[in-house]
Amino acid sequence: MKIQAARVIVTCPGRNFVTLKIETDQGVYGIGDATLNGRELSVVSYLEDHVIPALIGKDPQRIEDIWQYLYRGAYWRRGPVTMRAIAAVDVALWDIKAKMAGMPLYQLLGGRSRDHVMVYGHASGGDIAETVDAVGQYIDMGYKAIRAQTGIPGVKDAYGVGRGKLHYEPADAALPSETGWNTRKALNYVPKLFEKLRDTYGFDHHLLHDGHHRYTPQEAANLGRMLEPYQLFWLEDVTPAENQEAFKLVRHHTVTPLAVGEIFNSIWDAKDLIQNQLIDYIRTTVVGAGGLTHLRRIADFAALYQIRTGCHGATDLSPVTMGAALHFDTWVPNFGIQEYMRHSDETDDVFPHDYSFADGYLSVGDTPGHGVDIDEELAAKHPYKPAYLPVARLADGTMWNW
Repeated sequence: MKIQAARVIVTCPGRNFVTLKIETDQGVYGIGDATLNGRELSVVSYLEDHVIPALIGKDPQRIEDIWQYLYRGAYWRRGPVTMRAIAAVDVALWDIKAKMAGMPLYQLLGGRSRDHVMVYGHASGGDIAETVDAVGQYIDMGYKAIRAQTGIPGVKDAYGVGRGKLHYEPADAALPSETGWNTRKALNYVPKLFEKLRDTYGFDHHLLHDGHHRYTPQEAANLGRMLEPYQLFWLEDVTPAENQEAFKLVRHHTVTPLAVGEIFNSIWDAKDLIQNQLIDYIRTTVVGAGGLTHLRRIADFAALYQIRTGCHGATDLSPVTMGAALHFDTWVPNFGIQEYMRHSDETDDVFPHDYSFADGYLSVGDTPGHGVDIDEELAAKHPYKPAYLPVARLADGTMWNW
């Protein structure tokens, strides 16, 4: 069995997605996601100019060897572009192998560890009252877990406040737009949101919050401590993690569970955080961490320290990544939760899939492979449109973390 052809499909059914399709000489194909939000075409070039020519003629069944070939063989390791390209190849090869075996992907990974996967949705509003209402709407839809974000008075376009109720896409312009940030105002306001949420809905539902790298370690520790009475499921990306030791200060001062890792692309980004037990959830995702082959290693390493998974699942990842992630979630022993930002109807039309939502959980189907396909004819009707994530500035004009 040989890889006969491979090609990249770029489509924009409401937002940009990069998909790799690998075809074999036996007529079986697999698809993988290579989307890098706001930098999509860099991965397209990496795949078309450097990866695909090296794949032709290789045995697609040798997933591990091909992964090592693309990672070690390139010499220039890691990084978001390289690892997304590797992820696209890896997921497509797992898709092929599962199709050849005639079974859903989770069976190849080792079978079920659970019947379905708990997910969390995104509720937001311009102020506390709007966010409280939005959380209530997610509860009415059956969600057991909800991430809550609020606009902050006096701060322009605070992070996480979507332009729609279900389909939040922050990449909003052909060149980056500018948002604002004020840590002091956020620290004064965010705890009031969760006080109101618990007063309104009680403690039966899981609540989550994303700091989006906005706080220094000391500020993050302060926020975590103030939120302790409201028993958050987790506080996410509360401080930048390039310096993994920064989480020691946060951990020392708060028992609020900590989650991090959606921008990580290898086990090395999380090594110290995991082995020093500085986090509770690792959020690295299939497309960000070089595919299922590498994500399994991260999850197994985390399991040694009772750290659970919480894979990133925003709309900047295509349904291909969501499908692969759900098979991973169905198998992985130390599963925690799965982020689930719903795609638009036009995206779902381009990427038909067999996973489904009910009563706060997502479930995979039993289609051989990862259960997601691409309608290439429909994809061609949605050409690429440049779209960038915003940047953030403080009131004095200083660039800040977005």
